[in-house]
Amino acid sequence: MPANIPPSAANTPPAAFERLLTIMDTLREQCPWDKKQTLETLRHLTIEETYELSDAILEGDKQEIKKELGDIMLHLVFYARIGSETGDFNITDVLNSICEKLIHRHPHIYGDITVNNEEDVKRNWEQLKLKEGNQSVLEGVPASLPALIKASRIQEKARGVGFDWEEKSQVWEKVEEEMKEFRDEFNAADDTLIDKDRAENEFGDLLFSLINYARFININPEDALEKTNKKFVKRFQYLETKAAELNKSLKDMTLAEMDIFWNEAKTLS
Repeated sequence: MPANIPPSAANTPPAAFERLLTIMDTLREQCPWDKKQTLETLRHLTIEETYELSDAILEGDKQEIKKELGDIMLHLVFYARIGSETGDFNITDVLNSICEKLIHRHPHIYGDITVNNEEDVKRNWEQLKLKEGNQSVLEGVPASLPALIKASRIQEKARGVGFDWEEKSQVWEKVEEEMKEFRDEFNAADDTLIDKDRAENEFGDLLFSLINYARFININPEDALEKTNKKFVKRFQYLETKAAELNKSLKDMTLAEMDIFWNEAKTLS
């Protein structure tokens, strides 16, 4: 027998959330696919949805952002439903937990602590986490984060407790130092590596220092790199299109020929 169709679109947040919970319960009980899902099987799908939201944000597509937020909200409700089935937690526990955490972590709003700026807020946040039992301020950085994002978060966490450079000029000096150390791992005559492991380490140090400098000048390195990725893809696809119009394959074209279309693409983006 078909399930009862849920009420039409709600016009208040509580009603809309209740509608989603009702649909989730029905799907979990009656849909063969939804019945089979576990915390583990949903994990990679949630990661994918998060990246799709990230893409929508970078594209500035508000309607797509709304759609992807809905997809992520569904996943959060799904996890809570599974937790309720095992008796470990439910959606009420999840929501109350984050409310209590936010109240506790904002004593300048809900207590008698005074802050002067954003940096004071971040510093208090990290100090409170240590009081809650964290052994290190870096414990809150997920091990599975992509390395570039992880580097940014590590640096932000360290800054939160005062471990940071004083001036951005010092950071740029560090970038130049790391660049030289990386370059020193090559033979000057033929650009061959002297020691691959050492060169890899120095390259990592160089990236870390560049990410640090980006933080000092308020550039998000992940966003910057992804925008460059998208720009490259768009220009390369233009190059492919132009080659196809000439009935040519890229591998049969000279670099000089490809550069003509590449430069054309640059004027379009």
